[in-house]
Amino acid sequence: MKIGYIGTGIMGAPMALNLLRAGHEMFVYNRTISKCDSLKAAGAVVCDSPGAVAAKSDIVFINVPDTPDVQKVLFGDAGVIHAARAGLIVADNSTISAGATKEFAAKLKVVGVDYLDAPVSGGDVGAQKGTLAIMVGGEKEVFDKVLPLLEVLGSKVSLLGPVGSGQMCKACNQMFCTLHMQALCEAITLAENAGLDVAKMVDIVSGGAAGSWALSNLGPKILANDLEPAFMIDLLVKDLKLVMELAADARVAIPATAMAKQFFHAAEAKGLGSKGTQALIEVVRGLSK
Repeated sequence: MKIGYIGTGIMGAPMALNLLRAGHEMFVYNRTISKCDSLKAAGAVVCDSPGAVAAKSDIVFINVPDTPDVQKVLFGDAGVIHAARAGLIVADNSTISAGATKEFAAKLKVVGVDYLDAPVSGGDVGAQKGTLAIMVGGEKEVFDKVLPLLEVLGSKVSLLGPVGSGQMCKACNQMFCTLHMQALCEAITLAENAGLDVAKMVDIVSGGAAGSWALSNLGPKILANDLEPAFMIDLLVKDLKLVMELAADARVAIPATAMAKQFFHAAEAKGLGSKGTQALIEVVRGLSK
């Protein structure tokens, strides 16, 4: 198939590479063109705009940071809609507003373009290994067409409902990630200050009922003082804003998530926004010094 991928950052580049390795013809674009270099070396064609990608592709994937970025990719001066044709499919792997997602889909439908919201979870490791969890919203007929490609990218793929459902599920996912990270940092800080062997604690707890992706993958990074991002604090804070908006619309109280969100704001205030979410440990440790 002729596949486009727009947004080749920490997550997008390995995802696009997996699709390329699966034998598909690949057209790519990124705002910083140099981030397409590894894909170009692997055989992808680098395009100069989102519209140029769409003009050459049967399916266009998007993976950019925020709702306005997706809007620009789709509807900007050189956006996908300007190359739109009936039968084109857009699958958005970004994490953005569920409400905006529905608006984008409706606008594209007018020109015959089908839309799936397909945010992912699993970090850079999952993106590299093709083991992501992919939460999809959209029409089943469109989902079935894209499913073979999604199965290249992820080990667990699920259609949750109509357009917007994927983003709503991702909001729930980010609540778990946030609270797991909060618990991880508090537990490590407690173990450190209580005189426990922290590495042994992380290892044994990972194998029990308290185990989590954060504990297994980011616990060791904290112990190694590795704060480099698989997923940045700035992006999690953006996601938590979307979570709070969704909760407000649904009239649901989420007090633990709201409290944890403040800890990540504190991390941003300490200049840690571009670090990995495990850098929250710096805030939590600071409370006990």
